[in-house]
Amino acid sequence: MAAITVSSEETRKLGRTADQGRGGRRRRVRQNLSAHGFLLGALLCFGFFTWYPMVREVIMSFQKTKRGTTTWVGLENLDRIFDDPAFWQAWRNTLLYTGLALVLGFAVPFVVALLLNELRHAKSYLRVLVYLPVMMPPVASVLLFKYFYDPDFGLFNHILSALHLPTSAWLNSSSTAMLSVVIASTWMNMGGATLIYLAALQTIPGELYEAAELDGAGLLRRIWHVTIPQTRLILSLLLLLQIVATMQVFVEPFLLTGGNGPQGSTTTVVYLVYQYAFNFNNYGSASALGLVMLLVLAGFSAVYVRLSRADD
Repeated sequence: MAAITVSSEETRKLGRTADQGRGGRRRRVRQNLSAHGFLLGALLCFGFFTWYPMVREVIMSFQKTKRGTTTWVGLENLDRIFDDPAFWQAWRNTLLYTGLALVLGFAVPFVVALLLNELRHAKSYLRVLVYLPVMMPPVASVLLFKYFYDPDFGLFNHILSALHLPTSAWLNSSSTAMLSVVIASTWMNMGGATLIYLAALQTIPGELYEAAELDGAGLLRRIWHVTIPQTRLILSLLLLLQIVATMQVFVEPFLLTGGNGPQGSTTTVVYLVYQYAFNFNNYGSASALGLVMLLVLAGFSAVYVRLSRADD
């Protein structure tokens, strides 16, 4: 009887274990279905709003549409944009904008983050103040700077006049129009980068700075030998993101100078894409130019990743 009782208990335990196993599998299946459902929704949105336009752009770059009839033209669109003098001017302006944006937009947020990191009072208030331009609508920020740049009533020329310095034509001069656009763009977008740099700076152990001070390192040497190496990953990542973003600039030159600027000094590649598509109704050339930019940015990103991997 004892043996039979033990066998029955073992049978019941095995039954409970099997039920628990089936219940666990059902729960895992439900959880996986939920997870895959959310993933499927994200993939559908990503595919419809990102990948489909990219594939469509590649197809349209080899097509020509006229009076509702679409025909394949091969490399004709690429030949047309390469023969357009505006193509090369737009690339020169875009590279100039990117270079100036890296000098100002990459260095200024890092310096501001260093200053905020050294403060002992009003840190939260100053962080909100630095991030405030990012929270403003881009159009409002650009129009604000357009008022500042006004040669007759603008704030900047009033300040220069009060300091007995020569005023500037700002947006009305081909020599200062692009720099004016870069200044406005830097002010609008520096808040996000500043907070990212500040978060990276606060992860640096204080012992490293103390050791550098004991070795007699001054402020600049501490920044060069401690701060920059410890934040190298964040610096390199934001450098890549900023180059990709600045080469696609459109809103600032479009609203400040109408896109072209004096003597075409602020015409960028993305604005030229806009002109091809919506001013000239030439979607094939617009797609071809977008494809060229895609290949340039993809090539730059690939080289950057390769160099970063080798450096690591």
